[in-house]
Amino acid sequence: MQDGVKVWAAVAALALMGAAGAARAADEEIQVYQDDMSKKGQYGLDMHVNYVADNTAPLDYKGQQPSVYRTRITPEFAYGVTDNLELGLYLPLTTIQGNRFSALGEKARIKYIGTKPDAEGVFWGANFELGRVDKPLDINPWNAELKGILGWRKDHWTIGFNTNIDWAVAGPDRAPATVQFATKVSYKINEKFALGVESYDGAGDFNHFGQFAGAGHSLYAVTNASVGKWDVEFGVGRGYSGENDQWTVKMIVGVPIDD
Repeated sequence: MQDGVKVWAAVAALALMGAAGAARAADEEIQVYQDDMSKKGQYGLDMHVNYVADNTAPLDYKGQQPSVYRTRITPEFAYGVTDNLELGLYLPLTTIQGNRFSALGEKARIKYIGTKPDAEGVFWGANFELGRVDKPLDINPWNAELKGILGWRKDHWTIGFNTNIDWAVAGPDRAPATVQFATKVSYKINEKFALGVESYDGAGDFNHFGQFAGAGHSLYAVTNASVGKWDVEFGVGRGYSGENDQWTVKMIVGVPIDD
């Protein structure tokens, strides 16, 4: 437990150091983190694919890439350092819009789970990410996120809850860090298939915490399936209350590269 406290203290310190920065949505992945992670010495690869079918907002700055009709494809490489610690790399952050393909950045992360993965009962952990993106994705080139992970698993049910703090580390448009709560409730039909609901809810920034109205909210219906050694999550989401992206389709494909 002492090791877990040290990890939480370290990531909390990083969050406070960057709390003056502006938050930007990291829509290269739309996911509620739980306690799944690569085993010690094992490599992993997830392919994140998101497509925005409808968007209601004008661009925020000159040179921004519009999200509507855009597909984002992001490989996420992972490596299990220990049974509780995992390193990850998002490389490259790519977009396809029309017939134009762009590689616009990269991101690294470190994830700690303080409980035994996939065990019944309560699980908890933390994830810290630092990334660099080009101007079409964000006017601030360096951004970070601290994610608190909490959940519970019993029989067919799994509940996951994330507290996401996002801020700009460097850039011309830094502002107070923002807070988002993400929740997933899923029910396992059998060993290979589960149904679930995900909710992503903005809670304002550090200067206006608790300002939920207009902070951006979305709700996703999701399925999780195992096909041989492959894992596939598919979801369709609807944004409301200040969320610019109205309809989004997402998929996460777990590729078996180290079996």
